[in-house]
Amino acid sequence: MIGSVGVIFGETGSHTFKFMVTDPALRRTDYVKVWHSTDGWVLCQVMSMTRSEGADNKDRVIASVTVIGVRDQQGLLRAPMTPFRPGDRVYKAEEELIVETLGLSDGGAYLGLLDGTDIPVTVDRNKLIQKHCSILAMTGSGKSYTAAVIIEEMMEKGVPLLIIDPHGEYATLKEPNDDADMGALAEKFGVEPQGYKNVTIYTPGNKKLCGYADRPLRLNGVNLKPKEIIEYVPSELNNTEIGLIYEAVNALRNDGIDYTIKDVLREIGSSHSAMKWGVYNKLEPLLEAEFLSDRPTPLTELFARGRTSIVDMKGIGPDVQQAIVAKLLDNLFEARKAGQVPPGMVVVEEAHNFCPEKGFAKTVSGDVLRAIASEGRKFGLGLLIISQRPAKVDKNVLSQCNTQIIMRVTNPNDIRAITKSLEGISSELEEEIKRLPPGVALFVSPDIPRAVMVQVRVRKSRHGGASKEISDEADKEDKPPTGGSLFKRLFGKA
Repeated sequence: MIGSVGVIFGETGSHTFKFMVTDPALRRTDYVKVWHSTDGWVLCQVMSMTRSEGADNKDRVIASVTVIGVRDQQGLLRAPMTPFRPGDRVYKAEEELIVETLGLSDGGAYLGLLDGTDIPVTVDRNKLIQKHCSILAMTGSGKSYTAAVIIEEMMEKGVPLLIIDPHGEYATLKEPNDDADMGALAEKFGVEPQGYKNVTIYTPGNKKLCGYADRPLRLNGVNLKPKEIIEYVPSELNNTEIGLIYEAVNALRNDGIDYTIKDVLREIGSSHSAMKWGVYNKLEPLLEAEFLSDRPTPLTELFARGRTSIVDMKGIGPDVQQAIVAKLLDNLFEARKAGQVPPGMVVVEEAHNFCPEKGFAKTVSGDVLRAIASEGRKFGLGLLIISQRPAKVDKNVLSQCNTQIIMRVTNPNDIRAITKSLEGISSELEEEIKRLPPGVALFVSPDIPRAVMVQVRVRKSRHGGASKEISDEADKEDKPPTGGSLFKRLFGKA
């Protein structure tokens, strides 16, 4: 048995107690165990530590502990029914007890190590898809890096993935990790560098906007309904202008022929209304919008077993991005309901821009994301939501994410948004979120009975989302920075 690290003193309970620390190596968040006369060894966690000077002028370190519990004969986790006894010794918990009590089973998507241990933390891929997941963190805390870790784990099992990438951060999934410290990191986390060849990068624009794209993304531009046309227009339309669009489309439908935006504009131009030139000018940019085509990209190509599709929005305006996402995900959801595409996951980076909370903004993409969040699990379409501003993400979408990965957040409004979306989060964990070190995440999962701290594993592929330094030569070529240790730059440690 590992030696004693302290002795319980003072008033005790069955959920919390304090002990005098005798082991200087003990630290906050360490897992400890105490023998209980009725329940046997009970797993606990050190939540805070204080130091003071005793009557003998010697330092005293006091640890405050939260009781996690013990598994009963039915495998259910419960706390003791009677309090612990002052004078009982506290011991460091061994790996076997931690794994058994927390339910950290082998297999599944490997996220990293239980902080302060060498114990792997995994999550069931099916539950991740069926019950959705969110990654919430302030800028620079490693949210995109962590998202790529989950994406890698999904790709290795052939899960269909569609990644909405507003800033071109995920193209480097194709390339193996060239981190300068990769040798030591690979040994620590038990992974090897790897580039993924089953990744296809699509651009809704042209190759000038996104030179590294593999293929264009094209949406149907033939026989669009008035509502669809209106959603694609970035400018606000008044009621008269909307009426002109309806009149033009109805006239073309009566002719019984296929029509395009060009035909709609011609019909509007022939109107006698004085408002026609205003709506004409607002619709005219759609003529040059390359994402509308008579040969749209098939959904069966975008969303297929063993394939990862990245929709790289680099160079596309925010309003147009939202319109593209709205139509693309609406089509995908309907195709999944009809069984035309396999079960899989949609990854939405910068989610606060696509499904904002009421009061911040209104977007055309918000409705479909809310629909997938609430109904997607019934049809096998999962969501991975990533945001640096939790308070700005639709609370109905966040609350549907049963798995949450939370990295450092300090904004009070964002903290409140997180606590509202999580059931039973304690004030200690709320404070913990504010001071999480880079690369460590608070992991909340229906598979694990309490939130745990996870040191996120190193990526197998190269990271493309690190902030660039002004002096980087890479800026000239608009590529992610290379050289040095990106893991250290992002997470501050190896």
